[in-house]
Amino acid sequence: MSETATDPTYLNTSYADKQSVKALGARWDPDVRRWYVPGGLDLAPFEAWLPARSPQLTKPAAPVTGTAAAEMTMPKGIALSQLMKGVASAVAQAYRAGVWTRVEVSRADVRNGHVYLELAERDAQGAAVAQARAMIWASTAATILPAFERATGVVLAAGIKLLVRAKPTVHEVYGLSLIVDAIDPEYTLGDLEARKREIRERLHREGVFDANRRLAAPWGFNAVLVVAPEGAAGLGDFHADAQRLERFGVCRFVYVHSRFQGDGAAAQIRAALLQALDTWEHDAWPDAAVIIRGGGGVNDLAWLNDYALARCICDLPVPVLTGIGHERDSTVLDEVAHCSFDTPSKVIASIEQLVLQRARQAQEHFDLVVGGVQQQLQQAKQGVERVDTAIRSGTREQLAMARRMVGEDFTAVQFQSLQGVRLAAQQSQALVSQVRHGASGLLGLARQAAQKRYLNVLAQSQHALHAGRTKSQANWRSVLERAAMQAGRLRSDVQRAMNEVDTGSHQALASARERSQALMREITGQGPQKTLGRGFTIVRRPDGKVVTGATAVSPNENIEIEFHDGTVAARTLKKEEQ
Repeated sequence: MSETATDPTYLNTSYADKQSVKALGARWDPDVRRWYVPGGLDLAPFEAWLPARSPQLTKPAAPVTGTAAAEMTMPKGIALSQLMKGVASAVAQAYRAGVWTRVEVSRADVRNGHVYLELAERDAQGAAVAQARAMIWASTAATILPAFERATGVVLAAGIKLLVRAKPTVHEVYGLSLIVDAIDPEYTLGDLEARKREIRERLHREGVFDANRRLAAPWGFNAVLVVAPEGAAGLGDFHADAQRLERFGVCRFVYVHSRFQGDGAAAQIRAALLQALDTWEHDAWPDAAVIIRGGGGVNDLAWLNDYALARCICDLPVPVLTGIGHERDSTVLDEVAHCSFDTPSKVIASIEQLVLQRARQAQEHFDLVVGGVQQQLQQAKQGVERVDTAIRSGTREQLAMARRMVGEDFTAVQFQSLQGVRLAAQQSQALVSQVRHGASGLLGLARQAAQKRYLNVLAQSQHALHAGRTKSQANWRSVLERAAMQAGRLRSDVQRAMNEVDTGSHQALASARERSQALMREITGQGPQKTLGRGFTIVRRPDGKVVTGATAVSPNENIEIEFHDGTVAARTLKKEEQ
């Protein structure tokens, strides 16, 4: 016995059944997202999808007699599916339009373009006070998510707070869920900025906001502590340049790893910093601590806006350099650190620049020392020449004076001898001999003293000149050797860079060739039969022409539907049946 629906009757269908019920005349209700049979249609063709109905009590063929006979009654209450349908209808009526709602994302998944969310509201202690499932249909997500990401720089993920326009819906099997069709980017930006502002104000109240920046900048770099996510692209760029400094013995880098996003990331970074510093002697701290990571979305950076981590950096005894890897937005870590950079590459470039500056200063000081030594040698040489000239002049004066004194004495003795020649001839002769002998001895002593002093001064000056010449030659050879080493290093770096470019270009060409071949294989592997095997069909008219759209067929027209395993004849509805 057939039954005709007087009111819309909702069906229990799966995704695979939609074409079948649609062909029989069912219609789609977008509010409750279910197929239904319009009033006036026969329900018999839809028997397989009709919801279970309460069984009707049938009258017995003969009356039941006896006191033990139980009186048969109608079942009490309504079916759960009927109750859920009523709830769904009431919710649909109450929330025909979406409601702007503040939520926090607990989980976000993307499947077939649809975005499935788990939402929550938490109190000040972090405990959940409300939870709900939500979804953004693929067509809506393709419109609102790119606009949201462009405005905020945030990728939809766990931990982010949103202001969404949500429409509640109830399904008798899956329960309550929210359909999101709009997101306000200003609310998310305001929440992220409010969190950063609260941390700033607290650090200012405690008087430590700029404590790390007040530390003296490193004069040079001999040892550096680096904290980064393991395997991060930014760490690879940093490590490649840092290895060059380590290879030449300029600076030593100690690496520790930590997560930089997700719940507990800030605490893990803080623990890695403190544990690494505990291994250093207090009188031999590293010159700086470096915190780096690769690029990421603003919501990835939000995990670093943590008070405990920021306070830890403020209290560190060494300068902190950050290279978080995001040019447009900054974190509280960038603000409290001694110095911040956009990327890890710029951090290592700054370290190299300071090392190079100190090396140039050392070269300049070395050149000043060499110039000073040469000047001192020249002055010493001139001093020796002046002393030699003075000694020679003094010796000549002493000899002339000695000659004058001897001549005067000889004249006096001769005069006295002439006066008393007769009385003291022998005495005068002895006195002349004595005078001559004394003068000869004095003259010899004077000559020996002058010669000895001259030789001593000459030896000292030659020794000073030889030592200065030897030291100058050693310094010159050292300068030449350093210049040769630097030229060799530059040639090696240029050759290595050329090799890397050559290898990278070959790898890129090989990868492009493989992708092109794979794409050609995929294109050539496609065909109608393979497409039919995935659940698609081909609709044709009796003359074999393919129907490509609903407007291409007329009401009450015969058609053929081809599946992967055969063909089924069908007929379109008449206008009065639609």
